[in-house]
Amino acid sequence: MGPLGRRDQEGGHIDRLIAAEIKVDPIAFRQINLDSEFKKIKFWEDDDVRDLTFQQKRSAKASSRKSRAIAVAAIGALLVLSSPNTSWAQGYPNKPITILVGFAPGGLIDVISRLVGQRLQEKLGQTVVVENRAGAAGNIAHRRVATSDADGYTILGGTTSLAINETVFTKRGYVADDFIAVSIAALSPEMISAPAGGAKTLKEFIDSSRSTSAQFGTAGAGSASYITTQYFFQNIAKIPTTHIPFQGGAPAVAAALGNQIPLVATPPAAGAAAPVKAGKLRGLAVAADKRMALLPDVPTYSESGYPGFTAFAWTGFFVPAKTPKEIAVKLNEAITEILKEPAIGAKLQELGFEPIYLDQPASEAMFRAEIKKWRTMIEAIGLKVE
Repeated sequence: MGPLGRRDQEGGHIDRLIAAEIKVDPIAFRQINLDSEFKKIKFWEDDDVRDLTFQQKRSAKASSRKSRAIAVAAIGALLVLSSPNTSWAQGYPNKPITILVGFAPGGLIDVISRLVGQRLQEKLGQTVVVENRAGAAGNIAHRRVATSDADGYTILGGTTSLAINETVFTKRGYVADDFIAVSIAALSPEMISAPAGGAKTLKEFIDSSRSTSAQFGTAGAGSASYITTQYFFQNIAKIPTTHIPFQGGAPAVAAALGNQIPLVATPPAAGAAAPVKAGKLRGLAVAADKRMALLPDVPTYSESGYPGFTAFAWTGFFVPAKTPKEIAVKLNEAITEILKEPAIGAKLQELGFEPIYLDQPASEAMFRAEIKKWRTMIEAIGLKVE
């Protein structure tokens, strides 16, 4: 009988027992042992032991089995530690969690992060702190989270800016691949609105602007509303434009209410919902697949003759890319449960958002698709910031 047969006789059961315990294929496990540990032990064919007495061989054989068992157990432990099925999330969380927000207190992502954070704290049994690191279109907070420990204790409360900045800013200190999406939590479609006494339809506004230019106000160049509206007029409607930037969505809405600009581009969540509902502004088009429940009288771009044109402001939660997936999934499941609570859903709709319930892989897929979609529009309009 050759060496392999003897090894099977003397210790094969050890492999089977340990393989069963750590739930790996016994044959594959045996191969690991044969390729590694037996090259070191090599008891049966070693010339140095052939002349041992019977008793010495028995003693050496027992010692070999013991050494072999220890080696196999060690290999098994390494396999367990490297197994993708290891439950990293089992003891998570065991200390406070910080949600970093890249915009000032009181903004939409700040409000949503605090709503979710409060309930997350109750669900997970650990303190959740929301910290604002405003500036550089969100890049300060983005960079801080991207370079933090990948352990699930530092979370980004993010917006569409995370996808947009990947193309707009060449120097930001991070890349999108430094993150994984935990949850894309809520959407607010981009919308254009005119003063109550202005254009009654999108077609009317476009027709009246062809000989001059489409003047519109937004929260500023680089905002999702600017990119969406500039792209639509320039590349789809194919009319000249004049952009009027403001220091935020609220001032732009106020300018439209005061008839200072003929069109304001901002999502319902950024202050346009209330005046549109009150009839003080007229929503000309919403960039969604269907009309919003919050604003049922505002038609979609598709209904206005431009099928398939959609763009959303969104909020979501992100962690560093090397965070164990089990932790990301655990957070996603908790956040999804929170978003499904009637009180939370009602508050989001009041803010102009529609909650969505994507699992972690679907959230990640949407995030990657959004990067590509915004890149297409940004490159088409030639927007770039150093």
